[in-house]
Amino acid sequence: MQNASANALVAREAVRPAPMADIQRIAQHMARLNVAALPRNYELFHEAIIGLNPGLAQDIAALGPQPQQAMLDELGLKYRLVGHCGLAGETSRNEASRMLREVAERLAEGLKHKNAFARACGQILKSVSGQEDQSLAAFISEIDYLSASLTAVLSAEMEIGARLQEDIKALEVLERGISAMQSAAVADRITGLANRVAFNRVISELYEREEGAAGCALLMVDIDNFADLNDRYGTQAGNKLLKKLAGLFRKSIKKNDFVARTEADEFGFLFSNVGMQDAMAIAERLRSSVEDNLVFSTSDKADPGRLTVSIGVALSADAATPGQLQANARVALLAAQSNRRLPVQAFGR
Repeated sequence: MQNASANALVAREAVRPAPMADIQRIAQHMARLNVAALPRNYELFHEAIIGLNPGLAQDIAALGPQPQQAMLDELGLKYRLVGHCGLAGETSRNEASRMLREVAERLAEGLKHKNAFARACGQILKSVSGQEDQSLAAFISEIDYLSASLTAVLSAEMEIGARLQEDIKALEVLERGISAMQSAAVADRITGLANRVAFNRVISELYEREEGAAGCALLMVDIDNFADLNDRYGTQAGNKLLKKLAGLFRKSIKKNDFVARTEADEFGFLFSNVGMQDAMAIAERLRSSVEDNLVFSTSDKADPGRLTVSIGVALSADAATPGQLQANARVALLAAQSNRRLPVQAFGR
């Protein structure tokens, strides 16, 4: 029943609708399950439904109606979703702050013991120097008090030292965890490529350069009928194709270029120091490379088993902002998708 629910969750959204329809469907499904309308929960359900992630959809279905927020957050961390990694990072930082406060408190306590010992030394020195006829028993009593104070100081110092070693190790673990989460937050879980967060960051940095953003080309690449491929051959096969495609794309870029998986079936490229003619040539090579190398076996004689893509090209010189650059590339991509005879289209050309 859980598998059926998970499959139904993905199947109902097999064809990606418009963004506003996506949001409405996600909100409706969350409302049916009585899930809080938190940004990280929207991200979780977006990945399951719009991202066509049946594993996550199955895990969500297994929680049943009214799932606890802690369980949803655990799933978000399991699938390395950005919002949940950020939440975990905040938790780790809070834990680190708590540990540092405890260290400061222990150091303050140790300082109290040291001050008490110093006062005891001063009192005994004053007593010895001021009472020449002091009895041996009284002197030994004061020495015993001094010895007890010193023992307390040493004991406190040893405890503080041991706890500090433990805290240092714990902080190192937290630091590694935060570093891993930061890496996960900008990496696509399936392909290992950069994700949309990293993609947006790189484009934003492009427009923040002193020399300006001109001279770069943005290519948006969409896998044709990817939802149908997932439905026909299964998500596992679809994921294998995505990994092969990612490997092919990695070989297609140079040191100063960038590629990311931005949606379930969409990739973004940013090429440096190219004009439109070069960008179109690159796009054609990408398209041909995919069609020549991404061939898979199929028992359907009507299906050639060949992966095809549509590509939209836009230049940074034609856009004043990162958002406009992406919008231009998407307009070109939509034009390419609507005309199968011209699967590579340029904005404004």
